[in-house]
Order: sequence, then C-alpha cells, then structure tokens
Amino acid sequence: MKQKPIKKAVFPVAGLGTRFLPATKAIPKELLPIVDRPLIQYAVDEAREAGIEQMIFVTGRGKTAIVEHFDVAYELEDTMSERGKDLSVLDSSRFTPGDIITVRQQVPMGLGHAIWCARAIVGDEPFAIFLPDELMVGKAGGTGCMKQMVDAYEEVGGNLISVLEVPWQEVSSYGVIDPGKASGALTEVKGLVEKPPRDQAPSNKIISGRYILQPEVMRTLETQGKGAGGEIQLTDAMARMIGTQPFHAVTFDGHRYDCGNKLGFVEATLALALQREDMGAEVRAMAQRLLG
Repeated sequence: MKQKPIKKAVFPVAGLGTRFLPATKAIPKELLPIVDRPLIQYAVDEAREAGIEQMIFVTGRGKTAIVEHFDVAYELEDTMSERGKDLSVLDSSRFTPGDIITVRQQVPMGLGHAIWCARAIVGDEPFAIFLPDELMVGKAGGTGCMKQMVDAYEEVGGNLISVLEVPWQEVSSYGVIDPGKASGALTEVKGLVEKPPRDQAPSNKIISGRYILQPEVMRTLETQGKGAGGEIQLTDAMARMIGTQPFHAVTFDGHRYDCGNKLGFVEATLALALQREDMGAEVRAMAQRLLG
C-alpha cells in the first residue's frame, strides 16, 4: 500500500533559550551557529533531504529573526553581487514563497501544545516533527535521520519515532520505548515510558527528537489534559495512539548532539568543525595545541 507522502514538517521554536543567556537575550537560540550555520538550518536541510517542502515554525515573541534568516536579504545580496562575491553560500537559506509558514504559541504549555498550534496547517496529512536542539548528523556519506525515517515510513506507514541506544545508566534521563518485534533498524513500539528508573526501563532505546505522525495526533492533543510538569506532553498523546495505528521506532544510523545544553553545543561545534575539509586539519592541530 502506497503511503501518503510526508511533505510538511513542524519545528517547535518558541522556547526562551534560558540555558544560553545572555547570548539568547536578543537572538533566538535556534540561530546560534554551529561553526557557520545556524542550528535551525541543519534541521531544515535535513528536512529538505527527506523530500519535505513546507516548513512550519511554531514561534513565540521575539523569534521573528528565524523567519528573516530564510527570507531574501536584498541589501546584502546586492552588495555582495556588486563586489563580485559568491552568493551560493546563501542557497540553503533561500525558500520558495509560501513554503515557510509561522504560527504563534502564545503560552508555553509544552511540546504537545506547540504541535497542536500547527493543526490548521497540517490538516489531514501525515507530518514530520523536528526538535532543532537535537542535531542529528548522518555518518559520512550516509543519509540524515529524517531521510532514514521517511524510507522506513514508505515501508510500514503509521507513526514513527527516531531512537538511539544509550548506556543503561543514562535511561532515567530520557523517554524510552517498550520494544516489540525488531527487523533491522525498525522496532515495533508497544509503549513509551518517560524517564524510567534504570531497573524498570523496558529498553535502552531513547526517543531522539524526530517524529513522523499521522494527523489523528492533533485530535488526541485536542482533548488531552496536562501531564508531567503541568504541560501538554506529546509523549502522552503518542502513547494513546499505540494500538490504534502502526507505531515503529527507527534506530538512527548516525550521531546525535544535544545542543540544548552548553556542553552538547560545544561538542557539536568541535565535531562538525573536525569533519570539515576546509578547516578540519587546522582545528585538530588547534585542539592538540590547547590540550598540550
């Protein structure tokens, strides 16, 4: 059976970025650069690689700069053209008019509520979700996380989440899956458990910031009460859908960097800089010098 294609993606970007103050006092956290590309750009590039065309940003007050990043900067481009500079560096930030859409999350009521704010734009189509704080980088020469998920979706349909295996002593910090049958990178999901004690965790596969969900999740969120932290939790809505629709996890073949905290942000910057052909050798030499 041919699945309905994934053409829309929701990016919840309304957070205040308080862990990165004062840097995020006037600049959205999602625009902080990993080397020379904003964090949100990595997520959007991953979406495009997976064939997604429409990007839906769920924003809050003071986040208009995210949209500006994907707009045409006429004065900048005109000045660069006059000076004979290469404009191709801006290609990844260009968009077809109408393919960037924003909605406001006026009150911070959790991830589930942020996704629900995009319900009118999602409509009756399956859609992807990207948490930009989680920078997912495919292995050298390999595909990105969402492309791996879309390939799996075309095979099994339904709902999918990306997962990664972590050491057992770390499971209590994450949401984990209760696994069923496994086949290659695909694992059937029988349940979702939020931050279980190590001795009660059903697996060491953690949910890692990428989702493909059917539109019915919006109806589930519509009637859902508040969960952990007094917020409307997406995990709770997904758990209610298990058993009514196919639900699978895709074990991501690549690396995850948690850029929601400073150490993860620094690690991502260093790791991606080391992979760059134009600076990798110099960065490695610099690190060795600093460590020496």
